[in-house]
Amino acid sequence: MKYQLEPHHRNVPDEELLKDLKRVANEIGKNKVTIDEYNERGKYNNCTYNRRFGSWFTALEKAGLKKTRNLNIPDEELFNNLVEVWTSLGRQPKYNDLKRNVSKYSSGTYEKRFGGWRKALEAFVAWANEGEAPEYIKTDKKGSKARTTRNINWRLRALVLMRDGARCQLCGATPQDGVKLHVDHIKPWINGGETVLENLQILCQRCNIGKSDIELKNTY
Repeated sequence: MKYQLEPHHRNVPDEELLKDLKRVANEIGKNKVTIDEYNERGKYNNCTYNRRFGSWFTALEKAGLKKTRNLNIPDEELFNNLVEVWTSLGRQPKYNDLKRNVSKYSSGTYEKRFGGWRKALEAFVAWANEGEAPEYIKTDKKGSKARTTRNINWRLRALVLMRDGARCQLCGATPQDGVKLHVDHIKPWINGGETVLENLQILCQRCNIGKSDIELKNTY
């Protein structure tokens, strides 16, 4: 076996780079190409385009293609997506995890918005922790405690995932074991349990269904 260096692309003409970008667009039948789509099918690497044209967007523009990213995505939408990715992976997402079949947005979107992948994760944790205070249990006009809603918002989901290590608290299963994770009320909401961090846990789908069956039988 001979060892070989990867091709060096610094001297490739601009026209050749743009031609290959348009080729990939034609192959996937779109008028725009994401970084992940190009890296899957392209002859070069997105870093080559960033160095040559200053940014991926500029390269797309010069190739006569449309931009691939919505720059007006709310931060909360990006964080909600991270919760979904974290749940599906069963662990803290890494930079290279944010592929098309896992995430709505690429890691580059987070990198550009927050100034780096680590900073994006730090912003995500800070956002999640904003909901940790007990203001979820509100009081009515008479000063009595009012019920929390049954719905578990994204912030609480994030906190439960991080606290429980994205692992079923009954059997220890994770998505790597082929299971789907749920966020469960420890004391059922219908029986007076509140939607607060202390009353929530991660369960796999099988354990959650089993727990629900037991609770249903105990009500009769």
